[in-house]
Amino acid sequence: MAPASVTTASGATWQEVAADRQRHRDATLDQLCPPLPKLLTDDIPLNTTSIPGSLLTEEELGITGTAVEDLAAKIASGEWSSTTVVNAFLRRAAMAQKLVNCVTEILPERALKRAAELNAYLATHKKPMGPLHGVPISVKEHVGMKGLDLNAGFVGWVGNVADEDALILRCLWEAGAVFYVRTTQPQTLMHLETSNNLYGTTINPYNSTLTSGGSSGGEGALLGLRGSVLGIGTDIGGSIRSPAANNGVFGFKPTSLRLPVEGLAVTMAGAEHIRPTPGPLSTSVEGLRLFTKAILDRKPWLRDPTLVPLGWRDVDGEPESRGRKLRVAVVWDDGVVRPHPPVVRALADVVEKLRASEAVEVVEWKPWRHDLAWEIIAKLYFCDGGAEEAAAIDASGEPWRPLSKWIIRDNPHVRAHTIPSLWKAIQERDAYKAKYAELWNANATTADDNNTSEVDVILCPAGPGVAPKLETARYWGYTSQWNLLDYPAVVFPVGGDAISVEKDGDGQQAEGAQSHAYPEDYTPLSEADAYNWALWKEHGAAGYRDAPVSLQLVGRRYEDEKLLRALENLLDAAGLPRSC
Repeated sequence: MAPASVTTASGATWQEVAADRQRHRDATLDQLCPPLPKLLTDDIPLNTTSIPGSLLTEEELGITGTAVEDLAAKIASGEWSSTTVVNAFLRRAAMAQKLVNCVTEILPERALKRAAELNAYLATHKKPMGPLHGVPISVKEHVGMKGLDLNAGFVGWVGNVADEDALILRCLWEAGAVFYVRTTQPQTLMHLETSNNLYGTTINPYNSTLTSGGSSGGEGALLGLRGSVLGIGTDIGGSIRSPAANNGVFGFKPTSLRLPVEGLAVTMAGAEHIRPTPGPLSTSVEGLRLFTKAILDRKPWLRDPTLVPLGWRDVDGEPESRGRKLRVAVVWDDGVVRPHPPVVRALADVVEKLRASEAVEVVEWKPWRHDLAWEIIAKLYFCDGGAEEAAAIDASGEPWRPLSKWIIRDNPHVRAHTIPSLWKAIQERDAYKAKYAELWNANATTADDNNTSEVDVILCPAGPGVAPKLETARYWGYTSQWNLLDYPAVVFPVGGDAISVEKDGDGQQAEGAQSHAYPEDYTPLSEADAYNWALWKEHGAAGYRDAPVSLQLVGRRYEDEKLLRALENLLDAAGLPRSC
């Protein structure tokens, strides 16, 4: 596959570059054999999730509807060949592209060659290559793939080519994975939705008036339509968790420096004040675990010494093995923005079920200065005042997208730091981390046996509402809070949507919960809350019809394995499924 030749460096306009990239993407879709059925654009409903079921074969639907762990088992046993599986996902990914605009290119030649090699390996060795043998994994575009364009959503970067696969891809490859599709991301990689001038806007498969989230919104939308069951995202402020929540799938942001970022195309590379991290989006909790463990088992810190040399730790049986319940602290709102009624209602329903469980103890969590947390992290995102982001945008003459302008140019906290001012901002960050650690420690109780029982995890909203209307995702606090603290966090669907969650009325109240609806005399908590409240007043539940409802679970730093285990316990206690 030849590198892009139509670039701004070759004298093309930004519009010509974008048109060429879209032609390239469409050409990769045309390589499918047999071709996809034609879609009649006039007949596409707001909710597109049922369309693949009417156009794909029963075999394709069965394969793409299978959870990662079961898919891996069927391929490893020989029940399904890797080639058959890859073909099914290529076709469903291509269909997802036509429905929600989530793909930058599919990779049929590469993927099918890899699948054939894996089939041969299994036949010869009578065992799989690794735990992900034959499992198709979708890849966010700015994760470098050898020989392929690496533009990170900037028109001016088209023509840059990765010299080798990113380290995270090499680890997954060694575990037997197949890479078959690349997905969209926003201009700047700093939106909680996905829009850029190369490919346009990625929309939500459940309601096309809503965003798929960002910056891994292509991944989120693709998984929402089951064009993938396991994908790679990246997260510095919510970029895995926002798309997972918006599309009703699972998404995991690990603690930083556990999974490798080497080989990712980003601005401000080398910045350490707020560290990004890659992580998985999946249709099952087990998929998150398989992905993370497969990478850690390959000891990536031996190839990237900036990583913490911490392998996967088995925590099966926690905290039961210590003779106590899972202790879950609940955040109803962060004191800055009150979530929309469907989220409050869903959280109340889950908490009510947890309180009735014999396996979980629920306590209240009083957030401390989450408004200050945003000020600190927003001050540290663009320490050159956004100069490198601006240069990447302006190099091609492409226009600034609205949310790029909002997070950089309109952000009152952005500044070009001096060395002393950066030192001071980092001191503020570390002081905030210390204060939050103190808060967590204060939420410990002493049991009769004199063993300390502390909060294991925090249960909270994943955002200020369900998937936002396009170009309205302006509140990051429910996700960026945990990036500042560098706590691992996982998003999970709870079922229902903005309509069904409201169907029993807004006024019912679970113990400890606020009323689900805004009171008639509601006074916003902040300027950001007034903005969020106005969105609900304007659109109401009907405006967010069919949007999935999700929540978030947060753990202490480097307790990633414990967090995923806690999620399984929580889901079981609440009667929620481990896959979607």
